[in-house]
Amino acid sequence: MSGTGIRRQAGGAVLALVGILAAGCTSPGGPTAASDGSATPSRTASSAPPATGDAGPSGGLPASLTGQRPDWKRCAAPEGREAPGSAWRCAEVRVPLDYDKPDGETIPVALIRKEARDRKARLGSLLFNFGGPGASGVDILPDAASEYGALGRRYDLVGFDPRGVQRSAGVVCRTDAEQDAAERTVDYTPDTAAEEKRFLDDATAFGAGCARRSGKLLPHTTTADTARDLDLVRRVLGDARLHYFGMSYGTQLGATYAHLFPANVGRFVLDAVVDPTADSVGHARNQTIGFQRALDNYLRATGQDPKAGAARITRLLKRLDREPLAVGDRKLTQSLALTGVVMPLYSQQSWPLLTTALSKAESGDGKELLRLADWYDDRDESGHYSTQSHSQRAISCADSAERPTAAQARALLPEFRRLSPVFGEYLAWDTAGWCANWPVPGADTTLDVSAPGAAPVLVVGTTGDPATPYEGAERMAKALGRGVGVLVGNKGEGHGAYGSSACVTRMVDAYFLDGKVPAYGTMCS
Repeated sequence: MSGTGIRRQAGGAVLALVGILAAGCTSPGGPTAASDGSATPSRTASSAPPATGDAGPSGGLPASLTGQRPDWKRCAAPEGREAPGSAWRCAEVRVPLDYDKPDGETIPVALIRKEARDRKARLGSLLFNFGGPGASGVDILPDAASEYGALGRRYDLVGFDPRGVQRSAGVVCRTDAEQDAAERTVDYTPDTAAEEKRFLDDATAFGAGCARRSGKLLPHTTTADTARDLDLVRRVLGDARLHYFGMSYGTQLGATYAHLFPANVGRFVLDAVVDPTADSVGHARNQTIGFQRALDNYLRATGQDPKAGAARITRLLKRLDREPLAVGDRKLTQSLALTGVVMPLYSQQSWPLLTTALSKAESGDGKELLRLADWYDDRDESGHYSTQSHSQRAISCADSAERPTAAQARALLPEFRRLSPVFGEYLAWDTAGWCANWPVPGADTTLDVSAPGAAPVLVVGTTGDPATPYEGAERMAKALGRGVGVLVGNKGEGHGAYGSSACVTRMVDAYFLDGKVPAYGTMCS
């Protein structure tokens, strides 16, 4: 969530999950969560002619950009954290603010890199995007790198902050105080005309804050622009093709790159896949189904009847809507409690946290649910929020031309409540609040990811994924095109399969390291 929503964190709770790991709690995607399967890779990626380095819409950029040489230096410490270890180096690449004006103003794209351990067997650079949109790869990759140890032997592991994110001309929209004020005063499932007005006014104020502080960048934060940045980064790093690992929103970015630059696609893996056929309402509907499905699975696994368990949570949320729980000088509101319920659904290993938090909240102690909400919203103990939610909103509203109205959201309520008594109302209203009165128009309604001629792209979906339901992976594999999209399924829970499924991890490693492509539709269990 972007501080206030579920669909808004389409890329998943990546920063929050890293925070849990740093705090010493159970980390999703860890090796103890492995579920095995017998599937094995069945064919080898064919060798295509070398990419020219000029294919696609970033061709013709000035030599001042294409001829850059990154100045790799020791990385500075992220705010409130220690600097990455000595093996990591940071640099930046300049990219056009506006690709229609390639000789005009430039902005930085921040990079972090750990060189391949086996330089003689090096395959090139492997770029990661951890989702969001708005997640900082410069911050996350060093913390997550142990998951990719096998890949780091032969690849330079490279993270980046996409344009509009933190070090890459990061979008800023509001202060911590303004965010806390919204937390206290805005009901994201409005029940009255006054609450509805406050909800929409806050959405408008958020966009106006972005325009005041980052207005020049807002029209240029689209995923397509970031894909063009990736191709320039590829050229500057000296790779004939882009090797790429995208998770959640990172699958949308990777698929967009494949569409724009099919000849430059190297070894690509997309895990926890965004549905490319869904519009704004479709994404909200997908997540309504996905989160309820994950919650039902959690309830069954803990010995509860899903219908009765959902009713129990709904009663708690309604009680908090009437009377929030005091937690120190803050309050656990209905919206924050729902955020706290969502957070552990991203990983089966985090389910015990949800059990404890719900039990305590029902007994009048909201501390644990609020703590989970803060992890998701990337709010630290001092009350400081990261700007991930700012970037996320700027990117997603630049990508989508849709601006659903309050009346359209109200019309969705009966259907969405049927789909999920817990999450439906929230996600229906979110369709209207997310980009309400956004200061710049959006680009498209749905995503064109057809990539004829591209190398095989592994598309990994997990059956119990709450944020990007499995059906989206099926649609992405088909939309990429015959011979390009290669569907791999994982029967399991949580947002993303690599690292939590030994079967998927082996397959992905075999593809990245040896070019072995699994059979379409291979299912790990």
